[in-house]
Formats: sequence, C-alpha cells, structure tokens
Amino acid sequence: MSLLKPINDRYGTYRGLIRLGLTHVQLASGVKGARFEGDHLAVRRLVFVCAGNICRSPFADRYARALGIPSASFGLSASTGDLADAVGIATARTFGIDLEPHRATDIDDFKFANGDLLLFMETRHLAAFQRVMPTLPHKTALLGVFAQPSRPHIHDPHRLGPAYFATCYRVIANAVDALVPRLAHLRSTP
Repeated sequence: MSLLKPINDRYGTYRGLIRLGLTHVQLASGVKGARFEGDHLAVRRLVFVCAGNICRSPFADRYARALGIPSASFGLSASTGDLADAVGIATARTFGIDLEPHRATDIDDFKFANGDLLLFMETRHLAAFQRVMPTLPHKTALLGVFAQPSRPHIHDPHRLGPAYFATCYRVIANAVDALVPRLAHLRSTP
C-alpha cells in the first residue's frame, strides 16, 4: 500500500491537500467573491463551475436538481458537448444521480441569467472567472465553504481513482445539502 493512498483517497493528490491548506489561508486573508452573504431570496438559480464540466460541476448540477433546486453548470475550459467522465458517471450512480445525459458546456456557450449564484470548486477558477468577466453582476462563492466541515478547495477528480471520486462527490453533496435550506423559495418537488 502506498503511503500516499490515504491522502489520495481523501484529497485527490498531495497537491489537493496542499491547495486545500492554501485556500484556507487565502480565505483568512480575504478573497473577493469567495463567500456569498447576500440576500438568498435574490438567488434564482445555482450555477456550478469547474474547469472541464465533466466531473464536479455536472454532479453538483444534477444533485441540486434532484433536490428540486434550479441549477446549471459550465466549465471555464470545457469542450462543449463532451460527455461526463466515465468514473464520475459510475460514482454518481451510487448517489442516485444519472450523469449519462450530461454534455459539457464551455463558458462561451453558457447563457447567464439574472439571479444566478455562481459556485466555484477552486479559488483559481473564481479568479479566472473574475478576470474574464469582471463586470458581470452575478453573485459568486466557493461551493466548498458551505460544506460541513468547510472544504473550500474541491480538487479535480478527473483521471483519479474511484475512492477520491466518491470523496469529492460526498463533499459536493454535503455543500449542496447545506445550501438547500437557504433556498427554500426555489425548491420545487423533486
């Protein structure tokens, strides 16, 4: 057994653990747009954002929809039309989520709407979005800050094993579950 296996299973890679620690430091220093403390009643849709829109954000989107919350997802460097990751599809099934119909959407092909709350998986995604769309009036946050305990960096599971996919999806589900009570005004019957 590899000495890194427990780290890989819990954080994706040792880089994932380091980025999580660095993200906690960044949040303590203040990261613009990392925490949403505005009026939750103004939120009309959750929009989950990651890099390729084939692992994390599609799972978060489908999980939120299963809870009756309007949602969408896109990737900052996605290839529109790509299928969800095969390991992600299999792992999502264990959560009762079907990712087979998902097709990736790149930021350039995404349609923003009033009342979107954009939820990012990593601070570097948030920073990249702020550089590309500096004037977009949407509210932003890191999805993982809502998780209990807080996990502001949700490392990319792409090309990693099923154990970390399961951990990643548990963190995402936990964070979305924590958001749902704040968004009761949006909830439809799942």
